[in-house]
Amino acid sequence: MLNRVILIGRFVRDPECSYTPSGIPLAKFTLAVDRPVRDAETGQRETDFIDCVAWRQRADFIERYVKKGRLVCVEGRLQIRQWEAQDGSRRRSAEIQVDQIQPLEKPRDADTAAGAEPEYQDSDAPPAPRTGQRAPAAPATPGTASTEEDDPFAE
Repeated sequence: MLNRVILIGRFVRDPECSYTPSGIPLAKFTLAVDRPVRDAETGQRETDFIDCVAWRQRADFIERYVKKGRLVCVEGRLQIRQWEAQDGSRRRSAEIQVDQIQPLEKPRDADTAAGAEPEYQDSDAPPAPRTGQRAPAAPATPGTASTEEDDPFAE
């Protein structure tokens, strides 16, 4: 069975970042995602507000780099939580458990801009090159000459 969600939207407000009692970073946020179809009466697009939760390194990344209004792509899974309210009624809520997050635009304020931001993924491997970028060249083997064509940084 497959439970996979990909969303592109903007942060409604700054993320709520905290730590669990055992010290695990946690970030909660809401994404505003426009529906693809316009309302027939008003001609305006409707917007869905989707709750998301990120843990560990993803939460640290969000706390450092993502603020209100930032356009991001979120990949994760849908999780339904159930609980009993104080009045005894049963409640349910849906939220996205974030596996990956990718900013889709440069930061709006200068204080969050610290150069290029990496895409965060679950693996420890470095992220794949973004579209339009070349992968780093393999190191030259001993005894072979390197040419300017081999050097991606040559001018």
